[in-house]
Amino acid sequence: MSVPVEFRKIDLGEGAPLAALTAAIADLWNEALAPDMAISNAFVHYNLRPSAGIRRCVFLAYADDKIIGAALTSALHGEPTVNPHGEGWIELLAVASTFQRNGVGRRLLNLAEHWLVATGCRAAQIGGGLRPFVPGAPNTGVASFFQRHGYEIIDTVWDMAANLATYRPPSDLSRTPCAVRPAVPGQESMLLDFLRREFPGRWRYEAEMSLADGGRISDYMLLWTERGIDGCCLLTFPDSVRPIERFYPYRLPKPWGQLGSIGVSADRRGQGLGSALLDAGLRRLHDNGVNGCVIDWTTLIDFYGKFGFERYRSYLILGKSLEPERCTDRI
Repeated sequence: MSVPVEFRKIDLGEGAPLAALTAAIADLWNEALAPDMAISNAFVHYNLRPSAGIRRCVFLAYADDKIIGAALTSALHGEPTVNPHGEGWIELLAVASTFQRNGVGRRLLNLAEHWLVATGCRAAQIGGGLRPFVPGAPNTGVASFFQRHGYEIIDTVWDMAANLATYRPPSDLSRTPCAVRPAVPGQESMLLDFLRREFPGRWRYEAEMSLADGGRISDYMLLWTERGIDGCCLLTFPDSVRPIERFYPYRLPKPWGQLGSIGVSADRRGQGLGSALLDAGLRRLHDNGVNGCVIDWTTLIDFYGKFGFERYRSYLILGKSLEPERCTDRI
């Protein structure tokens, strides 16, 4: 005899009860995925923190008053440069193994899609939100579930990794007329002015969010030319505000670190400035004792390969147009 399943909705915002929810989400995720993609309660709690302009909602499936499934979805409005196609994100969807293949995941997905439509989103993407658990569906076979429900593969992206204990710059690294240094307090507005000019979408938004979270300005490396800031990259250390475990470095030697986002001014590309910035960031991580390093969410395999990075993990970017008349499922 099957156990009745009840579905409930929680709008996440100021004052939402998170303690039990974060533990349940972490448990469901860790049961569904391999140990090298485990998450902690602290990781989940960080990803559920409020962010400017973002609405989040979680749908929960209960059996015998126990959470046996969850779908977390988010939408951002008022930031057309961040999501120019009007997309929202289904950040995660996980169902306890004993309740899989009986419609729970499908109902959670339908509820999440209906919520996105109700908030004004025209499309849904699996993963890849502004506080991402993953860039997309881990390339472990889970994408087939979403494909059966109308999602299409848009792209494949990679996390790349290297052991910086033996880091050496590429032999063909050229000298360029620039200087790269960690940002210092007081340079926050200069960093944001650069990002608003050159990367006004997601990277600018993430920098604003990081600073609002209390992130260190010195986690950014700034590239200077004769005209001012012409590049930046963000580093993650074990004690940074954003958890290093967000990049799933567990198969790499400790201490762990991460690099990215990284970019230079559009009119200064092709001059070696990006390589100089990357080298400076990697040397700083190395000099601070980092061994296992991840460069996440990229398609620039050859570029990072010159610096000793190899493919580490892949994700499938999945998207679907949302048709309001078909998204009618609700609680």
